Amino acid sequence: MKLSRKDMLLYLVTDRTWLKDETLPGIVESILKNKATFIQLREKNLDYNNFKELAIKVKRVTDKYKVPFVINDNIHIAMEVDADGVHIGQSDLVATRARKALGKNKILGVSVSNVEQAIEAEKAGADYLGVGSVFITTSKLDATNVEMEEIKKITKTVNIPVIGIGGINKENIHLLKGSGLDGIAVISAILAQKDVERATRNLYKLSKGVFSESSNI
Repeated sequence: MKLSRKDMLLYLVTDRTWLKDETLPGIVESILKNKATFIQLREKNLDYNNFKELAIKVKRVTDKYKVPFVINDNIHIAMEVDADGVHIGQSDLVATRARKALGKNKILGVSVSNVEQAIEAEKAGADYLGVGSVFITTSKLDATNVEMEEIKKITKTVNIPVIGIGGINKENIHLLKGSGLDGIAVISAILAQKDVERATRNLYKLSKGVFSESSNI
């Protein structure tokens, strides 16, 4: 799948701990109906078979809405279910190995926190970068904050889309205007909200306003 900057505008990272009575594929469909532009399936505590089964179900939904779908960390699952790609962190597979395993037609996203990592990831074949943590987050307790000046350096240095991740919500998204980012990745700003559909629509509208210059929307 060919990636565009517009695909990065509102990127949802899944987290089943926020679900109530709904299934993950069901909530993903509700969110996609309300303009989320990218889905990453993030599962840290499922065994292989259950992870694969869940990935197949979520992929049916993302295929229906023609939205990019990547798997966090697990290339084997991504290849087995024919996901659009993988997102890896600095402590996961080295990006060059991940690109080699995926081939050139799959999406590779890499988490970075400074310019040096960003340059290295782009050289290794990353299609997009996730920079963070932008703000304090409870979703990844070991994350450290990245200063705004470093984010600007990254977006000016690389030629691939860059999204901000970590602690971003409707109250602080305006602080990212002028950062050069192409969009945001969120978890609780959507999944922890009482009305996820309304939260998605609201964040999409805010993202479009903040990042329109970067994404040419």
